[in-house]
Amino acid sequence: MSDRPDPGPGTQPPDFDAAFRDKLRDLLLWRRDVRRFLGTPLPDGLLEGLLAQAALAPSVGNSQPWRFVVVEDAARRKAVRDDFEQANQDALAGYSGERAQTYAGLKLAGLDKAPVQLAVFADRATERGHGLGQNTMPEMLPYSVVAAVNTLWLAARAAGVGVGWVSILHPGRVSQILDVPKDWHLVAYLCLGLPEEEHLEPELVRAGWQDRADVSEFILRR
Repeated sequence: MSDRPDPGPGTQPPDFDAAFRDKLRDLLLWRRDVRRFLGTPLPDGLLEGLLAQAALAPSVGNSQPWRFVVVEDAARRKAVRDDFEQANQDALAGYSGERAQTYAGLKLAGLDKAPVQLAVFADRATERGHGLGQNTMPEMLPYSVVAAVNTLWLAARAAGVGVGWVSILHPGRVSQILDVPKDWHLVAYLCLGLPEEEHLEPELVRAGWQDRADVSEFILRR
């Protein structure tokens, strides 16, 4: 998984043939949000290799604002788990009736078994990129980090590793727990590990929470 050297000018790009494109579509289809993990540790070096691939993502002004915090300390993990529980109860209170029952039955995090917990931040004070592309759209910094998260997700799936994105957290509280610089903005809190089970269909579809819509519903022409 090591980075390849820059091949230099005039080098022909790879031939992404039909077989590769079919595999890429399979990768996109099988990239699922995983919430049920085996507790098996990842092989040595695999996480670092995946992060190296994530850092190949595009970023505004080549600012590379992603900051990866591997959460290993048991006390910090417990504090994040406690924050999730509080946020989850608050979210449940916002639903009623059958929707509340469905929500209460959802598996919404893999914090108990995932061997790797990874917080991904956007460094809003970074001097890399010299502010290029941020004057009119400062949100491009966290958007760049989202691109890195998606790249990580695909690389992990290709390596047989599942990823779950835990969004039911209070970002400010997580930043305090992890003691990161004040200019770092939490974009994602991820669980990584070997999946306990494999599914092509998203879990929220299987649970009856929300079906996937056809892309035609989201395309406008002007």
